[in-house]
Amino acid sequence: MSAEIVNLRQFRKNKERLEKEKEADQNRLTFGRTKAEKSLTEARNDKAEKLLDQSRLEKPGKDD
Repeated sequence: MSAEIVNLRQFRKNKERLEKEKEADQNRLTFGRTKAEKSLTEARNDKAEKLLDQSRLEKPGKDD
C-alpha cells in the first residue's frame, strides 16, 4: 500500500491554472460580446427609454 508521490509545487501551480481558467470562462461569458451584440443592446435600450419618455404625463424639470 504505497501512496502516490505528489510534487506540491506542481500541484499548487495546476490548482492556480484551473482557478484562472474558471475565471477566464466567466469573463468570456460576461464581457465577450461582439460589436453587433453591443450595438443591438444599446439600440434596444434607447428604444425602451424613448418609449418610456413618450408615455410621461409631465415633462421632467418643469416645476409649475
